[in-house]
Amino acid sequence: MTLSKKPVTGMKDILPEEMEIRDYVIGVIKETYGNFGFTSIETPCVENIANLNCKAGGENEKLIFKILKRGEKLRLEDAQNEDDLVDGGLRYDLTVPLVRYYSNHANELPAPFKALQMGNVWRADRPQRGRYRQFMQCDIDILGEASNLAEIELILATTTTLGKLGFKNFNIRINDRQILKAMAAYSGFEETDYDQVFIVLDKLDKIGTEGVEAELTEAGYDSAVVAKYMELYKGVESADDAIGYIAEKIGQALPEGVIESFREIIDSVEATKGDFFKLVFDPTLVRGMSYYTGPIFEIDMPEFGGSCGGGGRYDGMVGKFTGHDVPACGFSIGFERIILLLTESGFKVPKAGRKVAYLMEKGLPSDRLCEVMSQAQAQREQGNQVLVARMNKNKKFQKEQLTAQGYEEFKEFYCEELKH
Repeated sequence: MTLSKKPVTGMKDILPEEMEIRDYVIGVIKETYGNFGFTSIETPCVENIANLNCKAGGENEKLIFKILKRGEKLRLEDAQNEDDLVDGGLRYDLTVPLVRYYSNHANELPAPFKALQMGNVWRADRPQRGRYRQFMQCDIDILGEASNLAEIELILATTTTLGKLGFKNFNIRINDRQILKAMAAYSGFEETDYDQVFIVLDKLDKIGTEGVEAELTEAGYDSAVVAKYMELYKGVESADDAIGYIAEKIGQALPEGVIESFREIIDSVEATKGDFFKLVFDPTLVRGMSYYTGPIFEIDMPEFGGSCGGGGRYDGMVGKFTGHDVPACGFSIGFERIILLLTESGFKVPKAGRKVAYLMEKGLPSDRLCEVMSQAQAQREQGNQVLVARMNKNKKFQKEQLTAQGYEEFKEFYCEELKH
């Protein structure tokens, strides 16, 4: 059998140039989030299949890479259904593993617990630009904080990080699942219909209000209910104060304090943020995960043409593991999409020192080799990056390759004499 030198479909090899950018970005992320009080954790890449199928992952639960039982536990001849064959799966996000981790270690963790988790996840998805079957996720979460301080901190920490990476003129779109549900309830939809209604609503930016109205009507919903629902969104579009319009129009359908808390999030972020991004209320923002219970947010970057991350409050998820709900809120950066944008823009990792290449002729005596290594070490101690390598026969091509990697100075060492 011929071995394949290509990676599995939807996965990729990472070359040194991109790896340098990835390492730099990871460093900026960890340093910045650390300044906000987040601490790093790590969870296994494999989770119990029951956890992954707990109805919290939305469409991602259809994309699980499942793992067969091993050894004597795998009894193919006796299997009646998939449960008899599968007991684990590769994680499709970091939220389910985080909640399991917190549920298992809550007594050992501070309250509230501010977690930073970075790691690969896997989805059996259709690969496309910026989307792979194996990809890095970067999440920050606050567990045990019921107030909107969690949302404020998450938004500020995430946007500060993006700003340090050089991103500008992006939007943080923000909404609240309680506002979404109240608008649907006010219009006359049944609670059991919400998920389907929101799936259609999520297409509004692509098909417009008329398209959403037509699709909901074709799905069998009462035309008067659909019309009332669409009038709400038309009113929002024309209102000077969209939040105030919603509060006045459907106030009785909203839980007490939702609008006030939502405004406080927006006002606090606006008072603190720089001018490199905008915070935008978007009443059509849905977010696909069914576990969201409150404010939700999404990073919108025009140069990517789509979302580069998002998150929200998911207060009911810990209770699935422990039987006791714990307030929780998280924000995830689209790490792979951020790397794609930086790579395509020609981003270069900032260097404190120079990149120097020491090229040695083959057969260099040991005393000269010691001299070269000593010089290289001294350069490194001064903050420079030094590569020590044997000189190729085609020295010109070797230098061209090193120059493309960012090396700006070359020193050549020969057996008979020292040349610079």
